Amino acid sequence: MAAVSHGARLAPLTTMRVGGPADTLVTVVTADEVVDAVRAADSAGTPLLVLSGGSNLVIADEGFRGTVVRIATKGVRVESRDDERVVVTVAAGEVWDEVVPRAVASGWSGIEALSGIPGLTGATPVQNVGAYGQEVAQTITRVLARDRQEHRQVTFDNAQCEFTYRHSLFKQSGRHIVLEVTFELGRGGLSAPVAYADPARQLGVEQGERVPLAAAREAVLVQRGNRGMVLDEGDHDTWSCGSFFTNPILPTAQMDALVERAAQRLGPDGPVPPIFPAGDGRSKTSAAWLIDKAGFGKGHRMPGPAALSTKHTLAVTNRGSATAADVAALAREVRDGVREAFGVTLVNEPVFVGHEL
Repeated sequence: MAAVSHGARLAPLTTMRVGGPADTLVTVVTADEVVDAVRAADSAGTPLLVLSGGSNLVIADEGFRGTVVRIATKGVRVESRDDERVVVTVAAGEVWDEVVPRAVASGWSGIEALSGIPGLTGATPVQNVGAYGQEVAQTITRVLARDRQEHRQVTFDNAQCEFTYRHSLFKQSGRHIVLEVTFELGRGGLSAPVAYADPARQLGVEQGERVPLAAAREAVLVQRGNRGMVLDEGDHDTWSCGSFFTNPILPTAQMDALVERAAQRLGPDGPVPPIFPAGDGRSKTSAAWLIDKAGFGKGHRMPGPAALSTKHTLAVTNRGSATAADVAALAREVRDGVREAFGVTLVNEPVFVGHEL
């Protein structure tokens, strides 16, 4: 039976650890309870917030005036398998970094580079979670969701999810509540080709080579740990939402303007922005590079209460006593500083609830 409480603190349920209480918090452990709780809030006309792992969320200090439905559903089932592939369906409430090591231990490949990412499985298609050359869009075959407008369960195949960089159909509105996600993973015990240079160097292989799954997972955990991107209660660099801004994807003319602005600011022989092809005549650059070269180095605003991580400029962190207002103020400072320096407006990954950045 769903657990209901009033005035519950929400900050401990988020990785940023800020935010006020909820009028009503409903913790649901079955898909039917998810449906019932959402339907009750919608029928009453009550504002609704669906809370997954809280790893991509900044809740206002005033809290949430409405109903928060906290997803805690469980279940992992193998739908089918053959010598090369396995199809696995995972409940939305399963902790993502418990699903990944289970896949690694089972010899299932395709999500090993997504090790150490906090949050729950149901949130992964919403954000199209990705890291080190992998995105869940590469392995998701089906998403089962509750349609709040049509009051029914709806199944989306991969194409219908409309996955793009850190985006999907589910992120566009609050219409659909993810109930379970189905993945098609490889079998055989070897990772997907190692796509990034740092893990490849650590593993002693060339980019594009494959390694044992356990080794790939460990390499990613080390790399994420070096950047403060693996949750650790004793390390305030991990009291964050991970990467706070997405990497900008720019049309050619705007990328050319960025390169020119960088040369003006840093000198004609100075560092140049990283540029990666992004298709459709566009290119992607590094938000971390822009932040750093705009003058916001690691540990900016230390000792806080909110500061950039001492390990990675892309993480806005709570040094232990930050409020949501402190987090938002620092994020605005960085965003506005990058825009002033380079003419590029960074877009925040975390969702702000009850206030705006």
